[in-house]
Amino acid sequence: MSETSGEMKYMASVARALRDSMAADPSVVVMGEDIGAPGGSFKATRGLLEEFGPARMIDTPISEASIVSAAVGAALSGLRPVVEIMFMDFTTLAMDALVNQAAKARFMFGGQCSVPMVLRTPHGGGLNAGPQHSQCLEAWLAHVPGLKVVCAATPQDAYTLLRAAIRDPDPVIFVEHKGLYGSKGPVDTSAADAIGRARIVRPGRDVSIVTYGATMHAALDAAGQLAAEGVEAEVIDLRSLQPWDRATVLGSLARTHRAVVAHEAVQAFGAGAEIAATLADDGFDDLDAPIVRVGAPFMPVPFAKSLEQNYRVGAAGIVAAVRRTLE
Repeated sequence: MSETSGEMKYMASVARALRDSMAADPSVVVMGEDIGAPGGSFKATRGLLEEFGPARMIDTPISEASIVSAAVGAALSGLRPVVEIMFMDFTTLAMDALVNQAAKARFMFGGQCSVPMVLRTPHGGGLNAGPQHSQCLEAWLAHVPGLKVVCAATPQDAYTLLRAAIRDPDPVIFVEHKGLYGSKGPVDTSAADAIGRARIVRPGRDVSIVTYGATMHAALDAAGQLAAEGVEAEVIDLRSLQPWDRATVLGSLARTHRAVVAHEAVQAFGAGAEIAATLADDGFDDLDAPIVRVGAPFMPVPFAKSLEQNYRVGAAGIVAAVRRTLE
């Protein structure tokens, strides 16, 4: 590995991406609640205040609507703000600024301006944080023209995709997963990336498993279990939901003729529904089985650990879905 590479925790790779972006571009500022000395709710910004000062590490009042509205104005004025919203659930308080302002500005002003801002936020369960701190709401935001939505599953992607999001001229929702913050993996900080490219993380010939975020790791576990049965599953990490990499997914399905789409978000009206519909619309009339979706049940995320374990999508549910396609 190069001298810019090494093992890094997911959270540390987020912090490194912020630090390197701020060092490279003085217009990058970070905004959010307790992001200064405390380092934010999950300590991803710890140490940046000392390095860059309060003019670029801006502690804000506890008002998500105000934070994101201020970031939109700052972006329109020439800065590149990165906003931290401590739980994805709280983006609901900033939907006007995101959906009606940030997403629409380029279109409404005839391309004369853009909103180069990033909203970082963690989603997902596994920490028994309950129904108001565990939701996966990325499908809401992917439905809005003008917003880009990224979900990083590995420390490498947390670094390179966050840097790509900060460079992007348009608003990007950068979704992290609370349960992945402590995970470790190789990170090459000299690598570059682009939003909208999926990755085949495990090749296979029998079925395509399309997924993103923390569920990618469950899909890899499922693929390992299936391999012991002689079933070779191809696992695709979307990495980006808007735009999403249709070419990679369609190419995989053309080889395997079976597909399972899995995500931690509620299954009803989720990203998996859009992907399954697109695969059907693109004329795959020679599939060997119907496309199967795997997602959370249509209910709030439960508090109790035992209930949450059954609520979340795991390897067992993905294995069962693959077996359905093989019947």
